[in-house]
Amino acid sequence: MNNLKSALEMIVGNTQHFVALLLLILAAFAIAYFAETKARKREIKQTGVTEDMFSTRKIAIIGVFAAISFILMLFEFPLPFAPSFYKFDFSDIPALIGGFAAGPMVAVMIEFIKVVLNIAIQGPTPGFIGEIANFVVGSAFVIPATVIYRFKKTRKTALISCLTGTLCITFVGAFLNAFFLLPAYAVAFGQGVDAFIAAGTAINPAVSNMFTFCALCVAPFNLLKGAADSVLTFLVYKQLSPILKMTPSLKKAAKVNEA
Repeated sequence: MNNLKSALEMIVGNTQHFVALLLLILAAFAIAYFAETKARKREIKQTGVTEDMFSTRKIAIIGVFAAISFILMLFEFPLPFAPSFYKFDFSDIPALIGGFAAGPMVAVMIEFIKVVLNIAIQGPTPGFIGEIANFVVGSAFVIPATVIYRFKKTRKTALISCLTGTLCITFVGAFLNAFFLLPAYAVAFGQGVDAFIAAGTAINPAVSNMFTFCALCVAPFNLLKGAADSVLTFLVYKQLSPILKMTPSLKKAAKVNEA
């Protein structure tokens, strides 16, 4: 309760950055919804059949994979080339697998529920900034990857999807840290961004400003995260896909008429 009260107080004193990050959350859902809607319309046009955006199968995938994602989120660790407040985990893998199996909206929902579970069980970070950052950066990885794969499900497309997602999380992560996340954390903790840059300098003397901090600490961190998540997803998804694919009975139940 005290953590929640403290987080709310941080929001009041950090309204500008909080609203900006909240808009990014809404943008993630909007992009996923638009892509899923376009893909479903295309399926109806081509085959006359599609699956509901939140079918029983998809809801089951969201529930199971969000729980797995939350558990993986608990096993976090720092990397030697980034300050210790950046924690590496594999919690985006279930969202990527779920998104490959059931579409980008499922991937975003897994990311969102994972963060909600973390807030409910572990308590929020100051101003909910950590949770919002985790969701936005994770979405920057899974949305491009799952949107591309949603329209053409081949092994080659899956590879292109993962490469695209990795590049997006690298550049988007660096951009968000420079213009939203680090300034928001600075306000939340009552200190300037120079404190974060100093932490980067202590690890890498070449870090001297916000640009070099993001280029030498944040970007490599997210590049490695995207690459590792992509490789592990490739190793796991092939074995899981027969279980996650829609069965004939579900496919028949999901048949809809074009509005």
